[in-house]
Amino acid sequence: MKRVVVTGLGALTPIGNDVETFWNNLIAGKSGATRITRFDPSLFRTQVAAELKDFDPAKYLDRNEIKRTDPFTQYALTAAGQAMKDSGLDVSTMDPYDIGVIWGTGQGGMTVFEEQVKEYTQNGFHPRFSPFFVPKLIPNLSSGMISIKYGLMGINYTTVSACATSNTAIMDAFNYIKWGKAKVIVTGGSEAPITEASVGGFAAMKAMTTHNDSPETACRPFDSNRDGFLMGEGAGALILEEYEHAKARNATIYAEVAGAAMTADAYHMTSTHPEGSGALKAMQLALEEAGLTPADVDYLNAHATSTPVGDLSEIKAITSLLQGDYSNLHVSATKSMTGHLLGAAGAVEAIASILAIKNSIIPPTINVTEPDAAIPADLKIVYDHPLAKEVNVAMSNTFGFGGHNAIVVFRKIK
Repeated sequence: MKRVVVTGLGALTPIGNDVETFWNNLIAGKSGATRITRFDPSLFRTQVAAELKDFDPAKYLDRNEIKRTDPFTQYALTAAGQAMKDSGLDVSTMDPYDIGVIWGTGQGGMTVFEEQVKEYTQNGFHPRFSPFFVPKLIPNLSSGMISIKYGLMGINYTTVSACATSNTAIMDAFNYIKWGKAKVIVTGGSEAPITEASVGGFAAMKAMTTHNDSPETACRPFDSNRDGFLMGEGAGALILEEYEHAKARNATIYAEVAGAAMTADAYHMTSTHPEGSGALKAMQLALEEAGLTPADVDYLNAHATSTPVGDLSEIKAITSLLQGDYSNLHVSATKSMTGHLLGAAGAVEAIASILAIKNSIIPPTINVTEPDAAIPADLKIVYDHPLAKEVNVAMSNTFGFGGHNAIVVFRKIK
């Protein structure tokens, strides 16, 4: 089996439109939440979200790319472009069939779907649909457009597993390179869900926060007063590369992908298993593949969306994994700052995990004033301020509607 490393990163998030800004704001504990500006939210139960700030696609994409794509694909192209540049890859020197794209999105083109259906009804149900409606809508256009832009002719598809989506994409990319079926894969995820239909739908499920009076503190994972997730948007991109190939071209290596695993809860459409049994098994399998034990993990980036049930089921899985040994592992929930990027969450949190390894800093969990009493007091959750600590192994957890559990483990390159 081949070793797989990360040689490029790209981030477009509510707290920064590039990796450096994202990381600096993350460790500073800055919230990306505001009152929704994309539409008038006054009639909605949830009126806050973590939107991108000052993002102009024209700075990154040409006019035709913008015209032909939904925002979720524009976000994908932007983050992937950053990661490609960061990696220093010269595609012209490689066989294009050795380079693939495995991308993730949970919803796809929600913006264009909403716009076109509104136009259809407002025009008296006259079918004046745009010829770009379907290409903008379908989820796989993100991976397709990245491959077209850079001439990448290898493995190419899009994963969909709700909020576990981009970890699924990263795991698939890891496996294809490990099996020798690709040398380089652009992977990650993007989401543009801050629309009336998406916000309205999640709010109707009572899955989202209603702390509308205080957007910046609305997302409060592990806090006893948490009441639902805060929606976010953006993209995260990683360049995964076969280790010997990366070494031969003197690439900068951020970390090694050590292991990954998926399980299913087989329990409920939208709720996690209350005991976290599926999550526990996925973490165990990912560590087993990596040849590591729970005691080896220095940092765990929790899925922790700030929902009453979900946060505690994950805590149960973590404590079951550790079996009472809390001496080394530190946990934080970066969604407290970025919001929940749905299908892009895993990619953005993978970047946070990798940078924790690179910089020996664990980002904090903000907005926790009263930790849930059900959380073991000796479990080391990093609150309020970043923690300086050597991180050799980091684990990133993601869970999605439908019972999907996807875990990725990164380690410092040796």
